[in-house]
Order: sequence, then structure tokens, then C-alpha cells
Amino acid sequence: MATTALGTTQSGKWDRARFVATIFTGSFLLFLVQPMIARMALPRLGGAPTVWNSAMLVYQALLLAGYAYAHWLGRFAARSQAGIHLAVLILAGLTLPIGLIASTPPPDANPFLWVPWLLLVSIGPLFFAVSAQAPLLQRWFALSDAGDPYPLYAASNLGSFGGLIAYPFLVEPLLGVTDQRWLWTAGYGLLVLLVAWCGSRLPRISAKREEAASSPAPDARTVGTWIVLAGVPSGLILSTTLHITTDLVAMPLLWVLPLGAYLLSFTVAFASNRGPAGWVIRVAPLILLFACFGVFIDYSWLVLLFGAISILNVFTVSVALHSRLFETRPPAQHLTLFYLMMSVGGVLGGAFCALLAPMIFNWTYEHLILLMAAAWLMRVASPFDRFVKLWDGGPTARRATILSIIALVAIVFVTKGILKLPVTASLSRVGTIAIITIAVFAIGNRILFTVAAAILLVSAGGWDKIAQSLRPGAMTRSFFGIYAIRDGANGSRVLVHGTTLHGIQNRGSPERERMATSYYAPLSGVGLALRSAPDMFGPQARVGVVGLGAGTLSCYARPGQAWTIYEIDPAVVRIARDPGKFTFLARCNPGAQVKVGDARLLVERAPTASTDVLVLDAFSSDSVPMHLLTKEAFADYRRILSPGGLLMVHISNRYLDLEPVVAAAALSGGWSGGMRRYRPDPAGFDRNETGSDWIALSPSRATTERLVTDSGQQWTPLHPRNGFLQWTDDHSSVLPLIDFAK
Repeated sequence: MATTALGTTQSGKWDRARFVATIFTGSFLLFLVQPMIARMALPRLGGAPTVWNSAMLVYQALLLAGYAYAHWLGRFAARSQAGIHLAVLILAGLTLPIGLIASTPPPDANPFLWVPWLLLVSIGPLFFAVSAQAPLLQRWFALSDAGDPYPLYAASNLGSFGGLIAYPFLVEPLLGVTDQRWLWTAGYGLLVLLVAWCGSRLPRISAKREEAASSPAPDARTVGTWIVLAGVPSGLILSTTLHITTDLVAMPLLWVLPLGAYLLSFTVAFASNRGPAGWVIRVAPLILLFACFGVFIDYSWLVLLFGAISILNVFTVSVALHSRLFETRPPAQHLTLFYLMMSVGGVLGGAFCALLAPMIFNWTYEHLILLMAAAWLMRVASPFDRFVKLWDGGPTARRATILSIIALVAIVFVTKGILKLPVTASLSRVGTIAIITIAVFAIGNRILFTVAAAILLVSAGGWDKIAQSLRPGAMTRSFFGIYAIRDGANGSRVLVHGTTLHGIQNRGSPERERMATSYYAPLSGVGLALRSAPDMFGPQARVGVVGLGAGTLSCYARPGQAWTIYEIDPAVVRIARDPGKFTFLARCNPGAQVKVGDARLLVERAPTASTDVLVLDAFSSDSVPMHLLTKEAFADYRRILSPGGLLMVHISNRYLDLEPVVAAAALSGGWSGGMRRYRPDPAGFDRNETGSDWIALSPSRATTERLVTDSGQQWTPLHPRNGFLQWTDDHSSVLPLIDFAK
């Protein structure tokens, strides 16, 4: 026992163990909630950006509210805090098992209003109560006089990391949504018991006695610094993820890596042992320079290398800035204010990238801004003794800084042709090496290092990217990502979404513009199906298409047919309808009806037997909308198809083998089907055709047999995978489908 100004406390390994276990459990549950609720909500709400932006704002608001509540509790005596918080946990527990309430949005509901209401009513109390765990339990730990409470934040983020990894790799593949709800409920019960255990051991300290021992409140400058230091790494997670998937490589579950690096950074930055943090901080500026250099790299294997460096940069930058937070932490009496301000910074960083940047930038310029902000905020000493003394200040340091900045600007002027001098590849390489050299020696000089990092970004490709984004119509950004229009082979025009191809149009004459290209070539599965539609379903065949892209499929439209196209992104609709960009719709199918929204929800509202051919073309990117491939979704497709209707499913994907999903749906639903793998010959490549995999399904065997016979091409039977269960709204996972060898 030991007596302090704050009362009598106990110490020892069990004191720390119970608080670590409680904080870890709360953070683990908190990071399970968000993907689990997203999994539950997707079939009901769809995947429109307004839905998920609203959800993100709700989560951030509840997290802020939880931290503010933890701060507010500090005005009460220690035992009173425990009693109040247990009461809040128990009251929130009355809404268990966790899940969405049985309510569906009216057709004219505003998602910015309805989605927040649904989430607040469904999970608001539970999310609010659990989100207060990390700061509140650390405060109690301090009141117990068991040691420095701040290193416990490492346990909190380790729990968050555990929840982040557990859901996609364990929980989702092994358990259905119903089982997930009860698993989370059991975890919540354990959390309540752990909180009660911690609360029961708190000393009897009055709020007045604690206030008397309190130190002065942090000033506004310190609070502002906390917000900025927390905001930059928070934004860098999102900007790095978008940058990698947009400009480098897109693959399933890639988003886990930057977020995991961010969470693990706290376990280093807030650790009692400062050795690992110090080592990471020393190398952080060098990693940042490599990340800046690799932002615009697009050369084969280098893409993967610099993608890995970008993720490593999230970790090192986060450790460096979070270590500054740890070093400026206040006494334990102001701990909850400290974490509340960190939460404010996290919200602002996330909102900047997720909400503001898509409205003001047509490319991921927020990533460049955050890299420069990180360079400014690091404050790392030079690794070179001579430069440590040079950058200490004084006239010599100022002169060296000014001359170095002049040299950096001059290099850009020469190597980017601004001075109209001849520029060779060798000269550009020499200029880049000179910039990197100056940047390395600038470590320790905050102004010069930041300017050097910015100049490196410009020199390594930023200049060309700025020129591209300034060209009218060359780039379009929405909440779904960035679309770029480029010149392709043989005089074509190409639409890409990040690294995913969305359409190619040949140019040169009206006839060439009407040619079906890329995945939709005449001998592809969908090409054969749509060419056969007039014979199979009559001249007034009704065609539905999920996924517009550049509008290539419209060139299979024939007079008298009725086409309905479902597209979730209004930006894609604007691109496809603009004759200055693509003319598929204008030349081939100007009367097509385009419905904007989530296809699952729109198909649910479509009349029964209203479609003869339905084309699903939404699965070629790294992010597969799983709710379009579940048992319930296939039931909707069957309902809107005519009795002999045809469903075409595009399963071309670089990293996912989707055949088992569709094959399981066909087997379970009694569909007849076959697959067409098309690989163009050299003449096809000259026409800008690409390989594609399409599956044809129909409730009628006669329909698929006729398609095979009329096409005169090879179709293969579907091959269900042993042990693979059909996806449902309750259970699905992409993990068993990942195939990097494709």
C-alpha cells in the first residue's frame, strides 16, 4: 500500500493486467462494430456514397461524444464515475443483440437524414458507451496510482488492430451475421464485467480532492498542436489508401494495411520503452522522401515496392507525430481532454480526405498536402553531426536555407523545361538525384526539408500530373474514386477508374466509334448474348445493365429494344453522356433509360418479369459489391427476368476467382448456365479487345442451350468448388476467392 495526495491505491501486475484487458476488449469490440454493421446494412441501404458518408459521420460523432462523455465524467468522484459508467453500459445493453432495427427507408428518404437516424437508433447507445473506454479506463488507472496511464493507449490500439484483422480474416469467413451479433453480445457482457472489476477497485476520492491536486489546464496553443498532430496521420491513412488503389495497384483487403500500420504506430509511440520509437523517428524522414519519390512511379514491379513504402510511411510518420503527442501529454488530471482533442484531430483529418477533398480536387492532391504537412511536423534532428550544428540557427543557417531553396527551384526550372532549354532523360535523373541529396542533408531544418519534399514531389511526376488534371475533362473525381480519360492504343480513348479499366472507344470514324471493345467484344460472352437477343426474345427485347462504364454495351442495342441501365455513380453517367468524351450512348443508344442508385435497391423495385436480358457488370475492381451476388440478390434477378430470360454475369477480375460464387448460386437456385472465356487473337487486340470471363444463367435450360448453339462458340460448364457455400445476406467473404496467381 502507498498513500498519495489522491488517496490510497494498489499497484502490481494484476492492477495493470485488469486495466489492459478491459481497454483491449473495448477497443477490439469497437473495431468489430463498424465492418459488422456495414455488412448488415449493405443489402438494405446499398452502396451509394451518400449512405457511407453519412455512416462515417455518425461513427465519428459517436466517438467524439464518447470521448466528451469520458471527459465530463471527470467532475465526479472516482467511485461515482464507475457507477455512472456501469449504468450507461447496462442501459445501452438493453438494445442487444447488436444489429439494425427492422426499418426500411421510404422511396423518397434523404440518406443524409435517414441513415444517421437508423444508425443512431440501432447502435448509437452501444457505440457511445464502448467508445468511452480507452480514455476513461486510463483515467481510472491513474486514480489507482498504478503508474503512468498513457502507455495503456498502446493496449487500446492493439485491441483495435486485433478487431481490424479479426473481422475480414476470421469473423466474416467463419460466421454469419446472426452469429456475429451474438458473438459481439457475449463480448459486450465480458466488457461490462471487466469494467465492474476495474471500478470496484477504485479508491474513494472526492472530486474536490482530485481537483485540488490538479495542475493548470493546457493552453490553447498546446491543444491546437494536439489536434494537428492527430489530424495529419488520420488523414494520411485515407489518402494513402486512395493513392495506392488509384495510381499503383488495387487488390482486395488492401485497405487493412494502412489502417493497421496507423493503429500499430500507437503501440510504439505510446510505449513505456522509448527505444523503438526513437529508432523509427530517426528513419522516418528518409522513408518519407522515398514515399514522395514513389508517388508517381508506375513501372511494373516498382509499383509494388513503392506501394509497400507508402504503407511503411504511414507507420513511420504516425510514430513520429504520435510520439510528439506522447511527449507533450499533460498530467493525468487532463488525460481525457488530451484524448478528446486527439479525437477532434482524427475527425478533422478524416473529414478533409473523405468529404472535402473529393469536392475540391480532381486527383489525390490531399495526399501530397499531407506528406508535406508530415515533413513540417516531424522535427527530427539531422543524422549528420556537422549539420546538427549548422541547423541550430543563426545567419549561417539562414543563408544555407535560402541558397538551398534557390538551388531546388532552379533545378525544377531547368529539368521541367520552364526555361525552354533542351531537357534529356539524363538531365532529369541528375536533377532528381540532386533534389534528393539536398533533402537528405536538409533533415533537421524544418523549412528546407519541407520545401525539398515538395520540390521532390513536383520533380518526380507532380508537374506532369498537375498538367494532366488541368486539362478540361481529363480527370473526374467522385466519392467512389477518380476517373481518368487517356489516349490509348490505335487512336483509342480509354476510361479508367484507378487501375481498373472501364471502357475503350476506337476513334477515327462513326463506324469505329460504334465498335464494341475491351471486355465487351463481339465474341465475348456478353457480345454473343446481346447479338442473339433479337432472335431469342424478339425485336422488342428488354435489356437491363448493371454498370454503365463508358457505355460500350449500348452499341449492341437495336431499334425497338428497351434498355435500362443501373449506375451507382452520377459522375460515370456524366462521362458516358458527354459526346466530347465518349459517344457510345449518343451514337448507339441515346434513348436508354439510366437509373442512378444502388442496383440491388433499384432491381428490388423493378416490376416482375420486366427484363429479358440482365447484364451484371460490377465486379472487375478490387472492391466487389458482395450484396449483388448473394442468394437474395439472385432471387431478385430471377423475379424480374422473363420465364426464359437470360442473366449475364461478368466475373473478370485480377485477384478474385468469382466462378465459385456464381456456380454455387446457380446450383442452389436451379439456374442453367455456362461460362465463356474469351481471349482475343492479334486482330482482336488491334481492335482494342481484351480477354473476359462471362457466365450465362437462365431459369430455362432451353435458353442457355440455344445461346450456345446460336453463338457457335465454345462455352464450358460451371465448376462448383467443393465445400463452397452460396453467399447470402447473412454470410459471405471474399477471402476464399483471393487468387494472386491469376
